Amino acid sequence: MRITFFGATQEVTGSKYLIESGDYRLLLDCGMHQGKRNISNELNKKLPFEAGTVNAMILSHAHADHCGMIPVLVKEGFMGKIYCTAPTADIAKFILEDTANIFKEDSRHYNKHLPKDENPIEPIYTEQDVKKTFGHFAPVPYFRLSQRWTQLNEHIRFKFYDAGHILGSAVTLLEITEDGVTKRLVFTGDLGRDFLPILRDPEFVQEPAQALIMECTYGDKIHRPVADLESNLKSIISEAVKNNSKIIVPAFSLGRTQELLYVLHKLINKKEIPALPIFVDSPLAKNITRVFQGYTADFDEAFWEDFGEKGESAFLFKNLITTASVDESKSINRKEGPYMVIAGSGMCEGGRILHHLKNNIENPNNIILITGYQGGNTLGRKIQEGVSPVRIFGQEYAPKAKVITLDELSAHADQKDLLSYAAHVSGLKKIFLVHTEIPKAAVFKNLAQKEFPLLEINIPSMGGEFEV
Repeated sequence: MRITFFGATQEVTGSKYLIESGDYRLLLDCGMHQGKRNISNELNKKLPFEAGTVNAMILSHAHADHCGMIPVLVKEGFMGKIYCTAPTADIAKFILEDTANIFKEDSRHYNKHLPKDENPIEPIYTEQDVKKTFGHFAPVPYFRLSQRWTQLNEHIRFKFYDAGHILGSAVTLLEITEDGVTKRLVFTGDLGRDFLPILRDPEFVQEPAQALIMECTYGDKIHRPVADLESNLKSIISEAVKNNSKIIVPAFSLGRTQELLYVLHKLINKKEIPALPIFVDSPLAKNITRVFQGYTADFDEAFWEDFGEKGESAFLFKNLITTASVDESKSINRKEGPYMVIAGSGMCEGGRILHHLKNNIENPNNIILITGYQGGNTLGRKIQEGVSPVRIFGQEYAPKAKVITLDELSAHADQKDLLSYAAHVSGLKKIFLVHTEIPKAAVFKNLAQKEFPLLEINIPSMGGEFEV
């Protein structure tokens, strides 16, 4: 079994891992690169392997840095099935349509201001390209629900465990038999944490495996407990109401938005936060939240105690206002505080959040609330790290709003979680650390090497090949 690493290597975005056994080629994830616009666009224009030679693909979950290049995969000749859970298939279609629309708008904006000596650019893919991917999706249930493996050919099969990262996220256990010898590989995708709102906790694989491809986004960090989130949110909202502040929340439309709504609804039900308007300014988040409503059977026990047994929706409550049109979105910025607005994109690289930042970032009375990972070179990372000035829509702004980071809601496993997950994979010989930046991976590798001295621990580079 050969593994070639084509993305999320010594960086967080662009997950793509090619597994080869005999003449069978299996792709794990096909994600977009995100970050500095000119670099990302170049990396996203073409895949670094022959798409037509790939037999099948497994998709761990529906975030764009894991699924965002599927239309390019199909456009370049992929003919096989894309295996994933049913929620992932449903959500990925919305994510891909939204991404195509962003590419269209980016191209239009770029071409409008095109220097005379440059040629117009085309979108990386279109909505029509997205529609051509839909027939490739092949939903597979978690093993706990089906008790069945999925057979790819007579020598290769897999099963899904719950990754606990977002709705539908899966850890893949891949079993390959070569020359009468059976080997197993675990691919975590993005690994979640225990006690997150809505989701079940991550499941450990039950079978021994020789190799583990493991995300290491927070390999250098211990998150604050999820239990601290409610009290911290209460303090932030109370301060905002007292000062008539606007709380601007960049949030991923998938996962983070729904978790925030869940916690805010709990606090409102318990009368623990003062009343203020809460806007969800994201058509994509609205569509994805509708998907969530169809999969409540996948939610954890706490959901049923908090809302399910009462017949309540976790994502609808008094003071919540969802906006659809551009005019509705623009009207928010004309309102006086206090209010909270939740909008994408989560790393502030596009979407309606940019308009809210532009209008509010220079007011010291306002709050920018960071609740998710901010990739290197993104606007979100610059705001989080206090860079000034920052550029929004080509104009410079000096951030004066108070910036608060809450990592309690992080959907990624932290250092302790990652060590625990590796410890629960018996028979392990090799770990490959992906979806991480070099300093974070180095910290985790040093720690893990002391914890597991017999393990070979690798931090692959782009194009790196390994035999298992």
